[in-house]
Amino acid sequence: MSEGVEWALHSCLNLTWLDEGEAVTAARLAKFYELPAAYLNKQLQALARAGILTSTPGPRGGFRLARRPENITMMDVVTAIEGADGAFRCEEILRRRPGDHQGADYRRTCAISQSMRRAELAWRRELAAVTIADLKKTVEDRNPAVPGATRSGFANLRA
Repeated sequence: MSEGVEWALHSCLNLTWLDEGEAVTAARLAKFYELPAAYLNKQLQALARAGILTSTPGPRGGFRLARRPENITMMDVVTAIEGADGAFRCEEILRRRPGDHQGADYRRTCAISQSMRRAELAWRRELAAVTIADLKKTVEDRNPAVPGATRSGFANLRA
Protein backbone atom coordinates (compact mmCIF):
# COMPACT_ATOMS: atom_id res chain seq x y z
CA MET A 1 0.00 0.00 0.00
CA SER A 2 1.09 3.52 -0.66
CA GLU A 3 1.74 6.06 2.06
CA GLY A 4 -1.37 7.82 0.77
CA VAL A 5 -3.52 5.24 2.58
CA GLU A 6 -2.02 6.20 5.93
CA TRP A 7 -2.42 9.89 5.14
CA ALA A 8 -6.03 9.38 4.06
CA LEU A 9 -6.94 7.40 7.17
CA HIS A 10 -5.39 10.00 9.49
CA SER A 11 -7.11 12.79 7.58
CA CYS A 12 -10.50 11.09 7.90
CA LEU A 13 -9.92 10.50 11.60
CA ASN A 14 -8.89 14.13 12.19
CA LEU A 15 -11.97 15.36 10.37
CA THR A 16 -14.17 13.54 12.92
CA TRP A 17 -13.07 16.04 15.56
CA LEU A 18 -14.12 19.14 13.65
CA ASP A 19 -17.13 21.14 14.72
CA GLU A 20 -20.33 20.56 12.73
CA GLY A 21 -20.10 22.17 9.28
CA GLU A 22 -16.41 23.04 9.64
CA ALA A 23 -14.04 22.19 6.79
CA VAL A 24 -10.24 22.04 6.60
CA THR A 25 -8.21 22.84 3.52
CA ALA A 26 -5.78 20.34 2.05
CA ALA A 27 -2.97 22.77 2.85
CA ARG A 28 -3.87 22.85 6.56
CA LEU A 29 -4.29 19.07 6.70
CA ALA A 30 -0.89 18.69 5.04
CA LYS A 31 0.78 21.21 7.32
CA PHE A 32 -0.61 19.44 10.40
CA TYR A 33 1.64 16.42 9.63
CA GLU A 34 4.24 18.23 7.49
CA LEU A 35 3.15 16.38 4.34
CA PRO A 36 3.42 17.57 0.73
CA ALA A 37 0.16 19.45 0.16
CA ALA A 38 -0.17 18.63 -3.54
CA TYR A 39 0.20 14.91 -2.95
CA LEU A 40 -2.16 14.89 0.05
CA ASN A 41 -4.67 16.85 -2.02
CA LYS A 42 -4.68 14.00 -4.58
CA GLN A 43 -5.56 11.55 -1.82
CA LEU A 44 -8.28 13.84 -0.50
CA GLN A 45 -9.73 14.26 -4.00
CA ALA A 46 -9.82 10.46 -4.35
CA LEU A 47 -11.73 10.27 -1.07
CA ALA A 48 -14.14 12.91 -2.36
CA ARG A 49 -14.70 10.98 -5.62
CA ALA A 50 -15.47 7.90 -3.50
CA GLY A 51 -18.07 9.82 -1.48
CA ILE A 52 -16.06 9.66 1.74
CA LEU A 53 -15.29 13.39 1.86
CA THR A 54 -16.94 16.47 0.48
CA SER A 55 -14.95 19.34 -0.91
CA THR A 56 -16.19 22.90 -0.69
CA PRO A 57 -14.40 25.62 -2.68
CA GLY A 58 -13.85 29.14 -1.46
CA PRO A 59 -12.20 30.95 1.43
CA ARG A 60 -14.18 29.04 4.06
CA GLY A 61 -14.03 25.84 2.07
CA GLY A 62 -12.06 22.68 2.44
CA PHE A 63 -12.74 19.04 3.21
CA ARG A 64 -15.07 17.37 5.65
CA LEU A 65 -16.57 13.92 6.01
CA ALA A 66 -19.39 13.22 3.57
CA ARG A 67 -20.80 10.40 5.70
CA ARG A 68 -21.00 9.64 9.37
CA PRO A 69 -17.82 8.02 10.71
CA GLU A 70 -19.86 4.90 11.52
CA ASN A 71 -20.51 4.54 7.79
CA ILE A 72 -16.90 4.75 6.61
CA THR A 73 -14.72 1.66 6.94
CA MET A 74 -10.99 1.40 6.70
CA MET A 75 -11.58 -0.73 3.59
CA ASP A 76 -13.57 2.12 2.02
CA VAL A 77 -10.57 4.40 2.45
CA VAL A 78 -8.07 1.81 1.19
CA THR A 79 -10.21 1.14 -1.88
CA ALA A 80 -10.59 4.86 -2.59
CA ILE A 81 -6.83 5.33 -2.55
CA GLU A 82 -5.52 2.03 -3.94
CA GLY A 83 -8.42 0.88 -6.11
CA ALA A 84 -10.46 -2.28 -5.89
CA ASP A 85 -7.98 -4.62 -7.57
CA GLY A 86 -6.56 -7.42 -5.48
CA ALA A 87 -3.13 -7.05 -3.94
CA PHE A 88 -1.98 -10.42 -5.31
CA ARG A 89 -2.01 -11.06 -9.02
CA CYS A 90 -1.60 -14.66 -10.06
CA GLU A 91 0.22 -14.61 -13.38
CA GLU A 92 -0.12 -18.39 -13.72
CA ILE A 93 3.61 -18.94 -14.08
CA LEU A 94 2.91 -22.66 -13.74
CA ARG A 95 2.02 -22.52 -17.44
CA ARG A 96 5.69 -21.82 -18.20
CA ARG A 97 6.90 -25.16 -16.89
CA PRO A 98 7.14 -28.14 -19.24
CA GLY A 99 3.99 -30.17 -19.88
CA ASP A 100 0.41 -29.86 -21.08
CA HIS A 101 -1.47 -27.01 -19.44
CA GLN A 102 -4.46 -26.68 -21.73
CA GLY A 103 -7.66 -26.01 -19.83
CA ALA A 104 -5.89 -25.56 -16.49
CA ASP A 105 -6.87 -22.52 -14.41
CA TYR A 106 -3.95 -22.18 -12.02
CA ARG A 107 -5.53 -19.20 -10.31
CA ARG A 108 -8.02 -21.70 -8.87
CA THR A 109 -5.81 -24.76 -8.39
CA CYS A 110 -2.41 -23.34 -7.41
CA ALA A 111 -1.77 -23.68 -3.67
CA ILE A 112 0.11 -20.38 -3.61
CA SER A 113 -2.67 -18.50 -5.38
CA GLN A 114 -5.30 -20.03 -3.10
CA SER A 115 -3.35 -19.15 0.05
CA MET A 116 -2.74 -15.58 -1.10
CA ARG A 117 -6.40 -15.08 -1.95
CA ARG A 118 -7.52 -16.42 1.45
CA ALA A 119 -5.07 -14.10 3.19
CA GLU A 120 -6.28 -11.13 1.19
CA LEU A 121 -9.91 -11.96 1.92
CA ALA A 122 -9.13 -12.08 5.65
CA TRP A 123 -7.30 -8.76 5.41
CA ARG A 124 -10.17 -7.13 3.51
CA ARG A 125 -12.75 -8.47 5.98
CA GLU A 126 -10.75 -7.09 8.90
CA LEU A 127 -10.49 -3.63 7.33
CA ALA A 128 -14.19 -3.68 6.40
CA ALA A 129 -15.07 -4.44 10.03
CA VAL A 130 -13.34 -1.33 11.42
CA THR A 131 -14.98 2.06 10.94
CA ILE A 132 -13.57 5.54 11.31
CA ALA A 133 -15.86 5.79 14.37
CA ASP A 134 -14.14 2.72 15.85
CA LEU A 135 -10.73 4.33 15.31
CA LYS A 136 -12.00 7.58 16.83
CA LYS A 137 -13.22 5.77 19.95
CA THR A 138 -9.94 3.88 20.33
CA VAL A 139 -7.89 7.08 20.07
CA GLU A 140 -10.17 8.98 22.47
CA ASP A 141 -10.11 6.11 24.97
CA ARG A 142 -6.30 6.03 24.86
CA ASN A 143 -5.82 9.78 24.88
CA PRO A 144 -8.87 11.95 25.62
CA ALA A 145 -6.91 15.14 24.84
CA VAL A 146 -6.50 14.32 21.14
CA PRO A 147 -9.81 15.79 19.87
CA GLY A 148 -9.20 19.17 21.50
CA ALA A 149 -5.54 19.20 20.53
CA THR A 150 -6.48 18.42 16.93
CA ARG A 151 -9.06 21.23 16.81
CA SER A 152 -6.54 23.64 18.35
CA GLY A 153 -3.85 22.49 15.98
CA PHE A 154 -6.00 23.20 12.94
CA ALA A 155 -7.17 26.53 14.37
CA ASN A 156 -3.58 27.67 14.91
CA LEU A 157 -2.30 26.63 11.47
CA ARG A 158 -2.02 29.23 8.78
CA ALA A 159 -1.85 27.57 5.39
